[in-house]
Amino acid sequence: MDTRRLQFLLELSRLGSMRAVADVLETTTSTVSQQISVLAKETGAALLEPDGRRVRLTPAGRRLAEHAVTILAAVEAARVDLDPEAEPAGTVRVAGFGTGVRHAVLPVADLLAQRHPRVRVVISEHEPAEALAQLRTDDIDLALTYDYNLAPATADPSLAVRPLWTAPWGLAVPRADAHPLRGKGTLDVFTAFRDRDWIGNSRNGADETVVGTLASMAGFSPRFTHRADNLDLVQDLIAAGGGVGLLPESWPTRPDVAVLPLTGPDVRLRAFACTRGGRDAWPPLALVLGLLPGD
Repeated sequence: MDTRRLQFLLELSRLGSMRAVADVLETTTSTVSQQISVLAKETGAALLEPDGRRVRLTPAGRRLAEHAVTILAAVEAARVDLDPEAEPAGTVRVAGFGTGVRHAVLPVADLLAQRHPRVRVVISEHEPAEALAQLRTDDIDLALTYDYNLAPATADPSLAVRPLWTAPWGLAVPRADAHPLRGKGTLDVFTAFRDRDWIGNSRNGADETVVGTLASMAGFSPRFTHRADNLDLVQDLIAAGGGVGLLPESWPTRPDVAVLPLTGPDVRLRAFACTRGGRDAWPPLALVLGLLPGD
């Protein structure tokens, strides 16, 4: 079995069209079709089936594509061992939360374009649960996720998880209400807003878990009225009198919104890079992982 043909099949499973595969591998669609046809004969299994005007992988094709990841990673690792100057090449599919993508992945993609043009990063914006679900089904290669120190995520032993950075979060409130509370501890800050509406995250319950935990320690139950995933929209809601909510301390704020630090207990977002077990040896993915920022 020619590993080059496995590369064609693997890229088709990731990119979804023969035209996209041809563009990435710098060949023609007819060559892609021919090579996968030969691979089907070699394996004795139908690897593709019609899907309208296009084709998609059969169950056997998807299984072989999963094997191809490990096989090609091993071949590439062996090649690199024999030729340390070899240039990594391939498409690394990344899914991650918006602020993490801006902070970490976009600078990496820009650096790769300059220094390693044969490694391409394809980005999708997803909250942690969504990104991890795609990672488990092999729809992506790298999930950029987060949790909070007060709402730790459940560990998945099938995944390799690498801590990246932590960032302090505070309580965003109308600026007019912030001055008397500067320097106060977390529970005093929360108590001051116990009767206000609270803003949660529409796509991740961890924010509400953190708020609920701290509110409970302060002796009340928060009333979540609005939910938003976009942090700028959270600010707009606060400015419009919609309540208060969590924001990163470093987030640029509107003139009429302030972020009060939360100390004792602190609230810290923790970012992670997650991959499927054994996949981080694949040179393009290893390269991307090595470029991600940390504390």
